[in-house]
Amino acid sequence: MQSGYAAILCVLAVLGLEAAAPGECELTRLLQDKLQYEMRLQYMKHYFPINYKVQVQYEEVLRPSNITRLRNRTVSEAALRYLWFHVSSQAVLRIHEVLPEKHPSWKYTQELCQLFDALGKEYSKYRQTDVETVVADLVKLVQSDGVESRRKAVRPKALLDNCLKVMQMLYRVPCEW
Repeated sequence: MQSGYAAILCVLAVLGLEAAAPGECELTRLLQDKLQYEMRLQYMKHYFPINYKVQVQYEEVLRPSNITRLRNRTVSEAALRYLWFHVSSQAVLRIHEVLPEKHPSWKYTQELCQLFDALGKEYSKYRQTDVETVVADLVKLVQSDGVESRRKAVRPKALLDNCLKVMQMLYRVPCEW
Protein backbone atom coordinates (compact mmCIF):
# COMPACT_ATOMS: atom_id res chain seq x y z
CA MET A 1 0.00 0.00 0.00
CA GLN A 2 2.82 2.42 0.86
CA SER A 3 4.55 1.73 -2.45
CA GLY A 4 1.35 2.86 -4.19
CA TYR A 5 1.48 6.18 -2.34
CA ALA A 6 5.15 6.55 -3.20
CA ALA A 7 4.42 5.99 -6.89
CA ILE A 8 1.61 8.57 -6.82
CA LEU A 9 3.86 11.07 -5.05
CA CYS A 10 6.58 10.51 -7.67
CA VAL A 11 4.11 11.10 -10.49
CA LEU A 12 2.79 14.25 -8.80
CA ALA A 13 6.35 15.51 -8.25
CA VAL A 14 7.19 15.02 -11.93
CA LEU A 15 3.96 16.73 -13.00
CA GLY A 16 4.70 19.58 -10.59
CA LEU A 17 8.14 20.06 -12.14
CA GLU A 18 6.62 20.18 -15.60
CA ALA A 19 4.09 22.78 -14.46
CA ALA A 20 6.83 24.83 -12.79
CA ALA A 21 8.85 24.99 -16.01
CA PRO A 22 6.47 26.21 -18.71
CA GLY A 23 7.63 25.95 -22.29
CA GLU A 24 8.05 28.60 -24.93
CA CYS A 25 4.39 28.57 -26.01
CA GLU A 26 3.08 28.87 -22.46
CA LEU A 27 5.45 31.75 -21.71
CA THR A 28 4.44 33.62 -24.85
CA ARG A 29 0.80 33.05 -23.92
CA LEU A 30 1.49 34.60 -20.50
CA LEU A 31 3.28 37.48 -22.19
CA GLN A 32 0.32 38.03 -24.49
CA ASP A 33 -1.96 38.21 -21.44
CA LYS A 34 0.35 40.75 -19.78
CA LEU A 35 0.53 42.83 -22.96
CA GLN A 36 -3.22 43.33 -23.35
CA TYR A 37 -4.15 46.72 -24.77
CA GLU A 38 -5.71 48.00 -21.54
CA MET A 39 -2.60 47.16 -19.53
CA ARG A 40 -0.22 48.70 -22.08
CA LEU A 41 -2.37 51.82 -22.19
CA GLN A 42 -2.59 52.16 -18.42
CA TYR A 43 1.00 51.29 -17.48
CA MET A 44 2.89 52.66 -20.48
CA LYS A 45 0.86 55.73 -21.38
CA HIS A 46 -1.38 56.95 -18.58
CA TYR A 47 1.24 56.52 -15.85
CA PHE A 48 3.91 58.35 -17.87
CA PRO A 49 4.18 62.10 -18.54
CA ILE A 50 2.69 63.27 -21.83
CA ASN A 51 5.04 62.57 -24.76
CA TYR A 52 7.56 60.77 -22.52
CA LYS A 53 10.13 58.83 -24.54
CA VAL A 54 12.82 56.29 -23.73
CA GLN A 55 16.20 56.39 -25.45
CA VAL A 56 16.85 53.06 -27.17
CA GLN A 57 19.22 51.83 -29.81
CA TYR A 58 17.88 52.03 -33.33
CA GLU A 59 18.05 48.20 -33.54
CA GLU A 60 15.84 47.85 -30.44
CA VAL A 61 12.77 48.97 -32.39
CA LEU A 62 11.52 45.80 -34.08
CA ARG A 63 8.41 46.31 -36.18
CA PRO A 64 6.31 43.80 -38.13
CA SER A 65 7.71 45.30 -41.36
CA ASN A 66 11.23 44.34 -40.20
CA ILE A 67 10.09 40.75 -39.72
CA THR A 68 8.43 40.69 -43.15
CA ARG A 69 11.62 42.01 -44.74
CA LEU A 70 13.72 39.34 -42.98
CA ARG A 71 11.23 36.62 -43.96
CA ASN A 72 11.58 37.70 -47.59
CA ARG A 73 15.34 37.19 -47.19
CA THR A 74 14.46 33.60 -46.15
CA VAL A 75 15.46 33.93 -42.50
CA SER A 76 14.08 30.99 -40.52
CA GLU A 77 11.19 31.38 -38.07
CA ALA A 78 13.36 30.09 -35.23
CA ALA A 79 15.98 32.77 -35.92
CA LEU A 80 13.27 35.44 -36.10
CA ARG A 81 11.92 34.32 -32.71
CA TYR A 82 15.43 34.45 -31.31
CA LEU A 83 15.77 38.01 -32.62
CA TRP A 84 12.34 39.01 -31.26
CA PHE A 85 13.25 37.68 -27.83
CA HIS A 86 16.52 39.61 -27.63
CA VAL A 87 15.10 42.87 -28.96
CA SER A 88 11.91 42.76 -26.86
CA SER A 89 13.60 41.75 -23.63
CA GLN A 90 16.11 44.58 -24.08
CA ALA A 91 13.31 47.08 -24.74
CA VAL A 92 11.41 46.02 -21.62
CA LEU A 93 14.62 46.25 -19.63
CA ARG A 94 15.21 49.82 -20.93
CA ILE A 95 11.73 50.85 -19.80
CA HIS A 96 12.20 49.18 -16.41
CA GLU A 97 15.56 50.90 -15.86
CA VAL A 98 14.09 54.41 -16.12
CA LEU A 99 11.37 53.76 -13.54
CA PRO A 100 11.82 54.45 -9.84
CA GLU A 101 10.74 51.57 -7.61
CA LYS A 102 7.66 53.44 -6.39
CA HIS A 103 6.39 54.20 -9.89
CA PRO A 104 2.98 52.57 -10.61
CA SER A 105 4.43 50.82 -13.70
CA TRP A 106 7.49 49.41 -11.91
CA LYS A 107 5.82 46.16 -10.77
CA TYR A 108 4.25 45.63 -14.21
CA THR A 109 7.59 45.98 -16.00
CA GLN A 110 9.23 43.79 -13.33
CA GLU A 111 6.73 41.03 -14.15
CA LEU A 112 7.45 41.42 -17.87
CA CYS A 113 11.19 41.17 -17.15
CA GLN A 114 10.60 37.96 -15.18
CA LEU A 115 8.62 36.45 -18.07
CA PHE A 116 11.42 37.36 -20.48
CA ASP A 117 13.98 35.86 -18.09
CA ALA A 118 12.02 32.60 -18.08
CA LEU A 119 11.77 32.73 -21.86
CA GLY A 120 15.53 33.35 -21.97
CA LYS A 121 16.06 30.04 -20.22
CA GLU A 122 14.10 28.37 -23.01
CA TYR A 123 16.20 30.16 -25.63
CA SER A 124 19.47 29.32 -23.86
CA LYS A 125 18.94 25.78 -25.18
CA TYR A 126 19.05 27.23 -28.69
CA ARG A 127 22.42 26.78 -30.38
CA GLN A 128 24.10 29.96 -31.53
CA THR A 129 25.28 28.21 -34.72
CA ASP A 130 21.66 27.76 -35.84
CA VAL A 131 21.11 31.52 -36.08
CA GLU A 132 21.53 33.13 -39.48
CA THR A 133 24.32 35.71 -39.76
CA VAL A 134 21.94 38.64 -40.29
CA VAL A 135 20.06 37.82 -37.06
CA ALA A 136 23.26 37.13 -35.10
CA ASP A 137 24.62 40.53 -36.16
CA LEU A 138 21.42 42.29 -35.08
CA VAL A 139 21.45 40.50 -31.71
CA LYS A 140 25.07 41.57 -31.17
CA LEU A 141 24.14 45.18 -31.93
CA VAL A 142 21.25 45.05 -29.47
CA GLN A 143 23.36 43.49 -26.73
CA SER A 144 26.24 45.90 -27.20
CA ASP A 145 25.78 49.29 -25.66
CA GLY A 146 28.41 50.83 -27.90
CA VAL A 147 28.77 54.45 -28.92
CA GLU A 148 28.68 53.52 -32.62
CA SER A 149 25.03 52.57 -32.29
CA ARG A 150 22.43 55.17 -33.22
CA ARG A 151 19.92 56.22 -30.54
CA LYS A 152 16.24 56.87 -30.98
CA ALA A 153 13.57 58.30 -28.66
CA VAL A 154 10.51 56.02 -28.52
CA ARG A 155 7.39 56.03 -26.37
CA PRO A 156 7.27 53.07 -23.94
CA LYS A 157 3.84 52.01 -25.18
CA ALA A 158 5.10 51.92 -28.78
CA LEU A 159 7.90 49.55 -27.76
CA LEU A 160 5.42 47.17 -26.14
CA ASP A 161 2.97 47.54 -29.04
CA ASN A 162 5.71 46.40 -31.42
CA CYS A 163 6.68 43.61 -29.06
CA LEU A 164 3.14 42.21 -29.06
CA LYS A 165 2.55 42.62 -32.81
CA VAL A 166 5.77 40.85 -33.74
CA MET A 167 5.13 38.12 -31.15
CA GLN A 168 1.70 37.49 -32.65
CA MET A 169 3.24 37.26 -36.13
CA LEU A 170 5.86 34.75 -35.02
CA TYR A 171 3.87 32.56 -32.64
CA ARG A 172 0.45 32.44 -34.25
CA VAL A 173 0.59 28.98 -35.83
CA PRO A 174 2.78 26.80 -33.53
CA CYS A 175 1.24 27.90 -30.24
CA GLU A 176 -2.36 28.08 -31.46
CA TRP A 177 -3.59 30.88 -29.20
